[in-house]
Amino acid sequence: MSSLAIFWGVSASAYQTEGYNRNQWTDWERKYAEKRAAKSKHKSGRSDNRRCVNAEAKNPDNYVSGALADHYHRYKEDFDLAKKMNMNALRFSIEWSRIEPQEGVWNAEAITHYKDYIDELNRRGMEPIITLFHFTLPVWFARKGGFEKRSNIKYFERFCQRVTKELCFGKYVKYIITINEPEVYVTETYMGKNWPNSVRNPMKMWRAINNLCLAHNLVADAIHTTNPGCKVSIAKQPVFFSGSGSDDNFITRLVIKAAQYVQNDWILDKVVKHCDFLGINYYMSMKVDGFRISKSCSAGLSDLNWGLSPADIQFVLERMSNKYSLPIMVTENGLADAEDKNRQWWITQTIAAMRKSVDNGVDLLGYLHWSLIDNFEWSYGKWPRFGLVAIDYTTGERKLRPSARWFGKFIRQQMEKDTPTA
Repeated sequence: MSSLAIFWGVSASAYQTEGYNRNQWTDWERKYAEKRAAKSKHKSGRSDNRRCVNAEAKNPDNYVSGALADHYHRYKEDFDLAKKMNMNALRFSIEWSRIEPQEGVWNAEAITHYKDYIDELNRRGMEPIITLFHFTLPVWFARKGGFEKRSNIKYFERFCQRVTKELCFGKYVKYIITINEPEVYVTETYMGKNWPNSVRNPMKMWRAINNLCLAHNLVADAIHTTNPGCKVSIAKQPVFFSGSGSDDNFITRLVIKAAQYVQNDWILDKVVKHCDFLGINYYMSMKVDGFRISKSCSAGLSDLNWGLSPADIQFVLERMSNKYSLPIMVTENGLADAEDKNRQWWITQTIAAMRKSVDNGVDLLGYLHWSLIDNFEWSYGKWPRFGLVAIDYTTGERKLRPSARWFGKFIRQQMEKDTPTA
């Protein structure tokens, strides 16, 4: 078997795992925890898990991040678990609110922490892949209007410049994601009423998405100027849209084309000239029938009621590769599966699909599963379980799930095949 990817690893984000933090999310979640619990009507995609999930979703504590997995202090043992799975890469985010908790005030302890974090990854032979913005903002920046105002981009640029210098981009860090899923951030913040802001304001959403794209371009140019060896991208969440087959009518084909452009291409078209590769977060596909768009769930549902269509990643990778002619890194891919019944199947299907895409010409840099450990899943709170490592939030105990042990064996076998013999 020929080489499939350079990197095999996992993704995580600071706020979803570290615990003990304050930013715009912390203030919002405490304010709305009881309200969210009271109105929770979520039903798991699995009937045998529904009772348990509903009980957690109706508990206000579910929506308050608190200590979480305390990854901020226990990252070394989490890295050891990643190495136990034979991984050679880890994507993580730098929490801006820790680095600059007040405007213009830099936290030396937090900077040292992330330096040590990177050193520990390097010591284990794991590639650090950094995300600079993963949905959370310092309170002071949010109060200024966040990314709604173009004049505020300079604060994000300043933060990125500081991090680039302090964390030795180019020397110890080569791969950088500037912004994670900009379309998800603006949609949930300015239209969904499920994230901090809790408003529906299309004009603010329009301004924010354009400002995020501009921010990426400016930051990418600055990194390329000071550290030309660095590889920069955004992490985009494309969706695969399909009809019923060759007999799709004109309206269905037109809607598929429009949906692909709006969801998958519009943002990338604005930033791709400032990208060295494409970061792709793939989770789901959608079915189109005329003007009707619905989730594709022929293989069942995850605990979050997301349709399970892992094999469709092949078509996403091939389409993005053909359109943009850049190497691709799968920067997120996974499912909420508390009982670990579908995760191994999901990864198996995904790997087979990636193999087909590579055979068809895709330049695949790596695969990073979401996520290393169970995490705080934003407006859903703590109950969705995405981790290869299960976390007991009461005791802090970490435990490899069966799918994680299987995945670790697969990675070892893949790396052995990719190692040239003398």
